[in-house]
Amino acid sequence: MILPDSITDKFKGTFPQLLAAIAGTLSCISDGMQYGWTAPVIPKLLADDSPFPVTEYQAEWLETILMLGACCGLPLTMYLVDKIGRKGSLIGSSSTTLVAWIVIAFAPCIEYIYVARFLAGLAGDTAFVAAPMYIAEMADQKIRGFLSSIIYLMMLAGVLLVYCVAPFVPLWVPCIIGIGFNSITLVALPFMPDSPYYLLFKDKPDEARKALQQLRPHGNTEAELKDIAVAIERQKSEKGRPQDLLLVKSNRKALMIMVWLNGSQHMSSISVMLMNLHSILEEAGAVHIASSTAAIIFSALMFCAAMSASLAIDNFGRRILLITSGIFAGLSLGVIAVYFTLQNWGYEVVQVSWVVALAVMCYAAAFKFGIGLVPIVLTAELFPAKMKAIGMTISDACYVGFSVISLQVYHQLKNSFGIHVPFYIFACWCFGTVVFTLLFIPETKGKTLEEIQFILKGEHRTELESSQNSSENNRTDRTP
Repeated sequence: MILPDSITDKFKGTFPQLLAAIAGTLSCISDGMQYGWTAPVIPKLLADDSPFPVTEYQAEWLETILMLGACCGLPLTMYLVDKIGRKGSLIGSSSTTLVAWIVIAFAPCIEYIYVARFLAGLAGDTAFVAAPMYIAEMADQKIRGFLSSIIYLMMLAGVLLVYCVAPFVPLWVPCIIGIGFNSITLVALPFMPDSPYYLLFKDKPDEARKALQQLRPHGNTEAELKDIAVAIERQKSEKGRPQDLLLVKSNRKALMIMVWLNGSQHMSSISVMLMNLHSILEEAGAVHIASSTAAIIFSALMFCAAMSASLAIDNFGRRILLITSGIFAGLSLGVIAVYFTLQNWGYEVVQVSWVVALAVMCYAAAFKFGIGLVPIVLTAELFPAKMKAIGMTISDACYVGFSVISLQVYHQLKNSFGIHVPFYIFACWCFGTVVFTLLFIPETKGKTLEEIQFILKGEHRTELESSQNSSENNRTDRTP
């Protein structure tokens, strides 16, 4: 009886926030579909019955174009989230992705799909910066971790959906599904409140009050509005120049944490796994399994693990999930590396090749339980209001950059020294993330965004409480 009561208390009065979070992230299902679209679709484009002629070289560019769009979207994202707001950026992103799906559905040749994929990458970059900002700034701290993780759940649902549907239907069917999700977003999101932090930052106190009342219908909105206003004024008084990411200690620490965690997401081999899963299993001599089936199982395990982590993140904290994930993902990759080492030395290991398939699936669950989920939560929590746009955009740039680096590390080392070598590196990076978490990453569970800034500045909890108590006493002394 204790667990249901605690869950009920945790979510009590937060339905408007949950509704806003779902409306703000629903289009991320479409973005996830775009991310996973090439795996099941490229074989169809290369087949004899392809709707138009496509060479292997042209097909290889379909993934690269998406990442190029994401890179080009970085400066635009940094501008939009502060200029038109978090909600406005999400509406613009969803509109762009909708156009991309329409172009793909009616594309008469591969060049049209290139344009659509570029637009999808640009829009996806905007969504994955604006959505965490929107949620972190409007959510109650007791459920902020859960709500912030919804964006990854939506993305994984999109990957799983396109893996399940695209191999078995005409090319236009996934487009219709993607258009549907974006259309729902464009209908629902305009009715949701904008971020109170953003509205106060833009000197719109009346709109901020109205938004907060919508989000906290039973809360003390005036008191919270004052706290947010104080935090905004303090953060406005601080410099917001790009170089202050390095010159200001708290910003520098936040940036260091996010660069490492975004690097860890790819240097723990997730892009390598997603794009080379079947070839890895084939090289291991594992029991033959259709590539579409392996991809579905892999993505389903990631989704289930991410769902479990999203429910646990506000109860157990961010650090414990990162540590647990790093240990088990590292062990799974280590098993794969040892297997390929023995194979490379000439040992007959094909009889236990099932170990590789098992390790790959264990990795999928372990990765998404922490390393693949927690960074998206922390990235919107660690940067102050004035540095949030540039800080999160640079973090996103690192995410894109490390995806390319991890793929190059895998292919270059595999071709030069054997497939076991990159897996040793990926395993070591996972264990390095465990050490990094223990040494540098603060626990943000249950903390307000203002408290997190004090922690990054190195102020002790007792000092912060003393300052708050002193402020409360002063207000009490002035009460007649």
